[in-house]
Amino acid sequence: MRFGNLLRINSHDFSQLSLSLAKIDWMFSKACEYGIRATLYIATQSLKEKRVKIGDIVQNTGSPEAFTGKILGLLSKNGIVESYTGPNGGFEIKRENLHDITMSDIVRAIDGDAFFEGCALGLEHCDDKHPCPMHYSVQKVRKEMRDMLKKTTAYELAVGIKNRETLLKR
Repeated sequence: MRFGNLLRINSHDFSQLSLSLAKIDWMFSKACEYGIRATLYIATQSLKEKRVKIGDIVQNTGSPEAFTGKILGLLSKNGIVESYTGPNGGFEIKRENLHDITMSDIVRAIDGDAFFEGCALGLEHCDDKHPCPMHYSVQKVRKEMRDMLKKTTAYELAVGIKNRETLLKR
């Protein structure tokens, strides 16, 4: 499997990744999924130098409005998106920042380090000395996901959406 470039993952590798991830119960929280979608929608619009309102984000990502507002607050607080008030307000990402924002940044802003360091079974204490039953099975997938999330930028994914190579909403 190749994780270096999310846009180039082929359908067989994606199926294998999906099967691997289906075996574990520690993927992204709903908040994180919505945060990634919101960030990518804002990024696609920022490529066109457009600021977007929360209603546009909700409509184009399929996320609930109240939940989206809270998520956008976290993303803004963590410097991932910029928030503006007033009649010309909304959300944007400066074009020059799109290359610096990684999927790892978004995951950490919303879910903290739990995705990267937490136990796959949710146990309070799980490490190499005292592993849970899934500990060693999850390590390889977690490392590959961590590496992919650190390398994949908002710009890279926004361009894929803009070019209709990938979708945000079905």
